[in-house]
Amino acid sequence: MNKDHHYKITVQWTGNQGSGTSSYRDYERSHIISAENKAIIEGSSDPAFRGDKTKHNPEDMLLSSLSSCHMLWYLHFCSEAGIIVTDYRDEATGIMAETANGSGHFTEVTLHPIVTISEESMKEKAEELHHKANKFCFIANSVNFPVKHIPTTLVM
Repeated sequence: MNKDHHYKITVQWTGNQGSGTSSYRDYERSHIISAENKAIIEGSSDPAFRGDKTKHNPEDMLLSSLSSCHMLWYLHFCSEAGIIVTDYRDEATGIMAETANGSGHFTEVTLHPIVTISEESMKEKAEELHHKANKFCFIANSVNFPVKHIPTTLVM
């Protein structure tokens, strides 16, 4: 049985400096992303595309979606397997290829999770669960490029 889940966000452009998009250089790429009952996210384009480097861009958001989805599934599977995770950190990286006409696409993303667990005897199983998390991640299942994993498991 399939269950559909519906999501709604609002993206509002805030970069009109008075003359709209009268020229490529006359507007900011700033915008806000909002969803009911959630904190507002300030966005822009990548600085390479005239964006504000202090705000999240769509490429950042794609990486964070892949990373957080993987983490949430991974923690779920560790919990079910009796693996006590005490810390989790990921420094995800991605490669986007820009084409001659200015469009582009991601060619790959690599997650680098550093996971701390409490028992040495669970280390092998903890590392295996990254594969399962990748198979279940809604976002990884929705992209058309490889999502790789280079996990590190620490025991404390």
